[in-house]
Amino acid sequence: MGAEVGTFLSVKGVRFGYPAGPEFLGPIDLRLGRGECWAIVGPNGAGKSTLLRLLAGLLRPRRGTIELEGAALAALSARERARRVALIPQQVRSDIEDTARGLVLLGRFPHRSFGLFETAHDLAVAERALALTETLDFAERPLCTLSGGEAQRVHVAAALAQEPRLLLADEPTASLDVQHQLTIFRILRGQAVREGVTVVVVTHDVNLAAQFCTHVLVLDNGRIVACGPPAEVVRAQVLSPIYNTPLVEACAPEAPAVCWVVPHVLAGEQVGDQSPRCGPLTPPPPPMGERGLETAPESVRRPSVHQSPRSKDLGHPRDDLGHPRDDLGHPKGGGRG
Repeated sequence: MGAEVGTFLSVKGVRFGYPAGPEFLGPIDLRLGRGECWAIVGPNGAGKSTLLRLLAGLLRPRRGTIELEGAALAALSARERARRVALIPQQVRSDIEDTARGLVLLGRFPHRSFGLFETAHDLAVAERALALTETLDFAERPLCTLSGGEAQRVHVAAALAQEPRLLLADEPTASLDVQHQLTIFRILRGQAVREGVTVVVVTHDVNLAAQFCTHVLVLDNGRIVACGPPAEVVRAQVLSPIYNTPLVEACAPEAPAVCWVVPHVLAGEQVGDQSPRCGPLTPPPPPMGERGLETAPESVRRPSVHQSPRSKDLGHPRDDLGHPRDDLGHPKGGGRG
């Protein structure tokens, strides 16, 4: 059975339900091209992760077919499927005692013809994957010593080391800070653009999906409710009823074409107690001049002993009242004055 022209991954009439349970996903019909980057979004329980596991061959549809490059996915051996498909799981294990580099090298296992030892090519591929995910700095540390976000990036590197033709990612940025969220999405989009890998990512961040993906698929209650380019799908009027939340589109003043979908808060509505909880805030000290406190505002100057010019007859400084002081500013002669 051959693939349709321009189709890399074909999903036809797929329905799914667990044994002894009802069908809760489907019907699903999709055609993905090579080098496309797809996002699957939707509320919790919509079936996003289940669909991703079906595309990975980890689950088999109750009805319908899934074809990868014209071949039935179910007919591929586990080894052949691992050579073509990589999955970054939603919940990654962080209790593994092997090093980060060791885990990434496991991604090369499906490509080893004989023996258990890595080739020079395997080592080079792993090194590139570690560098791309910015995990080289802790490549020799056991995975169990890494933070959740660091461990997540190592699992992304392991998937890249497989050199798949279909890269699936289930919420790969859930544990990451903003910088590394952008890094991971740039990597995923880069795999599509530069390597011709077809990427499918499940995410709750519709704005990242709109920025980096070529297509967005919206699931709700196991059904496709919207599918197409981000400009058509990631819209407030499309997503508001799906999330049962009023949404608006906020555009950057300096770039009106760049918009984000955000929750709508009614004008004048106060959200919770907005009183300060972390004060008082101390501004950074002003820059000091060459003569120290003389350039600081009067309010932040330290109290100091004001010294009059040295007396010609005593040779000691005096305070503002004319009382003699020693060279350290203490009252001359001791005592409490």
